[in-house]
Amino acid sequence: MELSNRNVTVYGAYGHTGRFVVAALRERGYVPVLSGRDPRKLAAVAGADEVRPEVRPAAVDDPAALDRALAGSAAVVNCAGPFAATAGPVIEAALRAGIPYVDVAAEIEANADTFELYADRAKAAGVAVVPAMAFYGGLGDLLATAAMGDWTAADRVDVAYGLDSWHPTAGTRLSGDVSRQRRGGRRVRYAGGRLEYHDDAPSTGRWSFPAPTGERDVVAGFSMADIVTVPSHLPVAEVRSYMTAEAARDVVAPDTPAPVAADATGRSAQSFVVDVVVHRGGEQRRAVAGGQDIYAVSAPLAVEAVDRILTGRTRTTGVASAGAMFDAPDFLAALGIVGVVNM
Repeated sequence: MELSNRNVTVYGAYGHTGRFVVAALRERGYVPVLSGRDPRKLAAVAGADEVRPEVRPAAVDDPAALDRALAGSAAVVNCAGPFAATAGPVIEAALRAGIPYVDVAAEIEANADTFELYADRAKAAGVAVVPAMAFYGGLGDLLATAAMGDWTAADRVDVAYGLDSWHPTAGTRLSGDVSRQRRGGRRVRYAGGRLEYHDDAPSTGRWSFPAPTGERDVVAGFSMADIVTVPSHLPVAEVRSYMTAEAARDVVAPDTPAPVAADATGRSAQSFVVDVVVHRGGEQRRAVAGGQDIYAVSAPLAVEAVDRILTGRTRTTGVASAGAMFDAPDFLAALGIVGVVNM
């Protein structure tokens, strides 16, 4: 399908993930329009770019500026955390403009808000709104949906993150702080068909990841956005999350440095595997994805989503997670990051 408008606004374009998204859009033939809250940072990013993209600063509390930032664009990708502050205003602007909205939010509460507050309005407007279209939330949901296959329901979905390290960005730290404040420092999980908040300490265990990662110590109940996206459309009573112990230590340690580029694309040397197991009775189905740099991989996920929405390759409209909006096996195959094995 030939598109007449290939402009895509990237809100938070000067952030770590935002820069990857800008590059990925260009690789796919789109024209990024740079937006965000800080005019100086936007100007610095644009000035260092040989293409000299259009820059449209906009504060989230300035609806008119947000409207200007989205004017003439075919879609908007929100990369600016904390999403508790940015998602609502940018979604409102997208609805006013009548264009699709995609974000890379990992904040559990912000994603839950998007489903709760915008489902009816986005559906009525015929506008696609896809939250958590990133490493956390989007990838796990696509894997779970692919593994589910022809099953109409499941007892439990396990999502295990095999990160060899986790050097958080400043945005990750800020978003994590906001989430912890919103839940009063409690931990959250999805069980009994709903989000539950608890004061108990996290438990540890072992997880056997596919080779070459192998068996690793993990922290159980290390919940990420998958506990919102997966049960938003899959009939499952429980979603359990696990994180390799070394990555869990990294992300909470105050002195862990930010990611450092290890190649010409700006990716860090971090490697990951996401291992998803769907349980039904005594049966299991598994889907696995691996790659390099959890922040960098969010960009092709978000841009593939934009491309599929704009070219009409969607399964629904309104607010929907990745697995509900797209053909999960086809989406994953297009990115070359998945293998599905029935167990």
